[in-house]
Amino acid sequence: MTACIVGWAHTPFGKLDAETVESLIVRVASEALDHAGIGPEDVDEVVLGHFNGGFSPQDFTASLVFQASDKFRFKPATRVENACATGSAAVHQAIKTIEAKRARTVLVVGVEQMTRTPGPEIGNILLKASYLPEDGGTPGGFAGVFGKIAGLYFQRHGDQSDALAMIAAKNHRNGVDNPYAQMRKDLGFEFCRTESDKNPYVAGPLKRTDCSLVSDGAAALVIADTETALRMKRAVAFRATAHAQDFLPMSKRDIVRFEGCAEAWRRALDQAGIQLSDLSFVETHDCFTIAELIEYEAMGLTPPGQGAVAVKEGWTNRDGKLPVNPSGGLKAKGHPIGATGVSMHALSAMQLCEEAGGIQVRNPKLGGIFNMGGAAVANYVSVLERIK
Repeated sequence: MTACIVGWAHTPFGKLDAETVESLIVRVASEALDHAGIGPEDVDEVVLGHFNGGFSPQDFTASLVFQASDKFRFKPATRVENACATGSAAVHQAIKTIEAKRARTVLVVGVEQMTRTPGPEIGNILLKASYLPEDGGTPGGFAGVFGKIAGLYFQRHGDQSDALAMIAAKNHRNGVDNPYAQMRKDLGFEFCRTESDKNPYVAGPLKRTDCSLVSDGAAALVIADTETALRMKRAVAFRATAHAQDFLPMSKRDIVRFEGCAEAWRRALDQAGIQLSDLSFVETHDCFTIAELIEYEAMGLTPPGQGAVAVKEGWTNRDGKLPVNPSGGLKAKGHPIGATGVSMHALSAMQLCEEAGGIQVRNPKLGGIFNMGGAAVANYVSVLERIK
């Protein structure tokens, strides 16, 4: 345990017309420092997670954090990016800096503003997270990539439309009680399961309710070395971190197995010295419901091909044996790409400090996080434990 979360901030996710990338960054940077009880002069380094890829005309954004205070001037600041896992890439980069003893306190910010971009352009931007020589012409853009994955999974393991609808309904039900969630509406299983004008097929067997939302938003963390953290108001330690990067072309992998995800989970659980059953909850990357289904299998909750059992038996409900996405996940909370991984860590820290309000799980001890970039290409797992 070399690093701990000692403060956080989180905007609501959604269509935030009154905000800009700069205003979102400044807001959460300031609020996270206040929450940690420190000032910018106490920060040794800044890491910004911002995917962009064409969503914002303002690129080269690391120094926008300095707009929160002139006291940041001349501190190291770097923007990192790893597709939809950009937020966790930023978090893990901060931890590496602390482990290397190049910093004691690091401010991590994740941000994205997507809703100002026209729909067809959004699809083209997101498709850049795939291997363009093979997938660049996929109908439906990035949703089409996961539609293809869902179709292959169905061919191998049978029609899982009921399970996908149960995952969507679960996450929307959880999102109702999350004040940061973009969609706070319990849609119910029947709506999610049934094709309709409001819930059409988008790609392959995936309907609109199987797809995460286009979102604006930001989140921030203050991460400190353990010695520093134990002198502060709260300390949520990183019991383990793991990053497993896989091949970009899906043709080089068994794409319905998410092997990079499984490897990241194996490494993290081994490092933490625990089993999956020791976790109190998991925040996982449900960019599409088929992703959450396959992730049940990759994390070891069920054998391959049996992920549906976990949701049908209620294991992953908020009151189940392993609550998955008590926040509502990307499905209900939203998915502003650069902010997503930071949000997952912030909400997990809230859970462990029992400050999660309506989405609080019972008596949490250990929290697991899985954040994914591309189609199981960039795979990041964190295991968190409150130590103060």
